[in-house]
Amino acid sequence: MKIFKEETRSTKQGPADWFSGTVWLDPVVAGEAPSRLKATRVSFGPGARTAWHTHPRGQALHVLSGVCHVQLRGEPVQEIASGDSVWIEAGEVHWHGAAPGRTMVHLAMQETDDNGVDVVWMEHVTE
Repeated sequence: MKIFKEETRSTKQGPADWFSGTVWLDPVVAGEAPSRLKATRVSFGPGARTAWHTHPRGQALHVLSGVCHVQLRGEPVQEIASGDSVWIEAGEVHWHGAAPGRTMVHLAMQETDDNGVDVVWMEHVTE
């Protein structure tokens, strides 16, 4: 068993290459082999969001607070709220973030591939 104490993890601001707006990343857990699990609590300022991206093994999002917008490329924006979860299939191009004028916090959970990659970042979302 490995305990991940809060004081051993540090909050980091989301990089501008990956996010637009104010975003904070709090690592929750990163499994060690043979586990591939990574989980991060992500806090979005009003209207902040990710760039387009994919996950080689898919991603689960669970909204802890606020209102989340999530969109698959070529499909309409979907709205989910506190207590809702969504599964994004492996390789699906998507983005997610806070609704305009609202903050949002979600738990992002995904697995790494055989090369340790859990996300492939792409271009920023345009209106």
